[in-house]
Amino acid sequence: MINVYSWPTPNGHKVHIMLEECGQKLGRDWQVHPIDIGAGEQFSPEFLRISPNNKIPALVDSQGPDGRPIALFESGAILIYLAAKFGKLLPKTDRQKFEVLQWLMFQVGGVGPMLGQAHHFRVYAPEKIEYAINRYTNEAKRLYGVMNERLKTSPYLGGRSYSIADIAVFPWLRSWQNQGIDWADYPELKAWFDRIAARPAVQRGVAVLADARKPLTDDKAREALFGQQQYGKKR
Repeated sequence: MINVYSWPTPNGHKVHIMLEECGQKLGRDWQVHPIDIGAGEQFSPEFLRISPNNKIPALVDSQGPDGRPIALFESGAILIYLAAKFGKLLPKTDRQKFEVLQWLMFQVGGVGPMLGQAHHFRVYAPEKIEYAINRYTNEAKRLYGVMNERLKTSPYLGGRSYSIADIAVFPWLRSWQNQGIDWADYPELKAWFDRIAARPAVQRGVAVLADARKPLTDDKAREALFGQQQYGKKR
């Protein structure tokens, strides 16, 4: 059994989608354990033993590569692990594999952090800082432009076939309005987005824990996500 410790965020959705795309059925092949990041559950000692960076998602596979349990954190690493475990969504040849992995790294190092900052300063920050809003909104638009150009010459971000690169990026674009994006400026990317959104496994993946998510409007949730609790000593 694969146990996933997660919450309905873009990084959580990556893993939910990947498992469903690999033919793993929730409740039969994998279980989800909600980690309410607005309530500070990511700081519990039990979760920190799996994810020392106090971020979701994390995974524990009772049947790891050598038949023993393995615990993993970092969504990009989890996608690569699941691709290897199930032999899906990551090409076998070196040339095609590295083409996919560069776009996975593009998401991990660029799309996630920069769009996350756009969300923060446009929506969640307690004060509106024009410089920060402009900086991260412009960076969001730049990244959307990079992907739009890629998709002019490739059906998928990683090449000819749907892969973990597409799975990694898609959830982050579902909040395009919060990022200051007008889809009319990125027609190729919008067409790709709609194709991915129509996949049954993607729809099942983004539905996982969807009912648990709530607006981050109270002070306790903001403190857990953005306050000093992030920087305290972890036990």
